[in-house]
Amino acid sequence: MQMFRIRRRESIRGLTLIELLMVIVIVGILAAIAVPTYSNYMMRARRADAKTALEQVRGAQEMWRAEKGCYALDGVDCLGGALAGTAEEKLRTTMGAPAAIISNYYTWAFTVKTATAFTARATATGSQATDGWLEITQDGTKRDQAGKVYPDPACKWSK
Repeated sequence: MQMFRIRRRESIRGLTLIELLMVIVIVGILAAIAVPTYSNYMMRARRADAKTALEQVRGAQEMWRAEKGCYALDGVDCLGGALAGTAEEKLRTTMGAPAAIISNYYTWAFTVKTATAFTARATATGSQATDGWLEITQDGTKRDQAGKVYPDPACKWSK
């Protein structure tokens, strides 16, 4: 007579609740580190778009001045004669300045416009609004809303 052997069933082991909770905690810690880092990276990338646009505006103003003898003004030419359009429109259509809305996060406009001086400001909007504004002047001075002037490492032009 043949003996019947009783086979033991090997137990199939799964994840315990403690192991699952540990995985969730580790993922949570990694997310807590990654999300702010990614947000800061995106803010700096959007700020770079605004800085580029302001540099383009300054370049367009310098080209206008080299060609016409003064910086672009609203409604007049350098001799005081009528010339339709705002300075922003003139620079955009003839010198390749960027549109007033740089992106969903910045717009730019002149805060000072004279024949011999200008200040262009990029203002943060939307989710970027906490970043404040950036400015550039005719002589290349760059400052931020906190009053810091480039090349100060705390200035947002440096970051």
